[in-house]
Amino acid sequence: MSTVLADRAGALVAPMTGPVGSPAVLELASPSPATTSEIAAALAGVARRGDLIVLAGDMGAGKTAFAQGFGKALGVTDPITSPTFTLVHSYEIGSGRHAMTLHHADLYRLDRMAEVADLALGELLEADGIVLVEWGDVVAAAFGDHLEVRLVADDSDDLEFRAIAVTGVGPQWAKRWEQVVEALAPWTVAEDDWC
Repeated sequence: MSTVLADRAGALVAPMTGPVGSPAVLELASPSPATTSEIAAALAGVARRGDLIVLAGDMGAGKTAFAQGFGKALGVTDPITSPTFTLVHSYEIGSGRHAMTLHHADLYRLDRMAEVADLALGELLEADGIVLVEWGDVVAAAFGDHLEVRLVADDSDDLEFRAIAVTGVGPQWAKRWEQVVEALAPWTVAEDDWC
């Protein structure tokens, strides 16, 4: 995995650097959709209000499945579906002072940065929730602090295996990077084993 990731448009996105100047990238292995859901649930345990998580990967890589596992772990009981045509689905979680909202956005159909700005994702972050953005890697540089979860289907005959790279971008994720590392440790692969 490169220390600089290219987004769909080919622009370079520099990840946050780790404590010794290495990129803060965790490389994970998921042999099944159920394991991808477990990884998402573990990450949901580290997430908090105001977090932006970018879900990247080709069509069919498992972005929506990841969002489903993430939402379920937070307590979303409604079915989580891809918001491709509505652009944003919002799910209320909890009640009282613990209430928050999971906003699930899909930027696949958007052609211009102005259309992304019209979604007001920043306002959703400030209001009360966590924002998951499918296809957000195209405009990730405009997001500021965020966590990118890149899902990649294996080139072999195993249709369920996913390589997952988790990259922290910005000081807010740098402060919590050790929590992310600990939460995702069961699925972390050694650099030599990365596909």
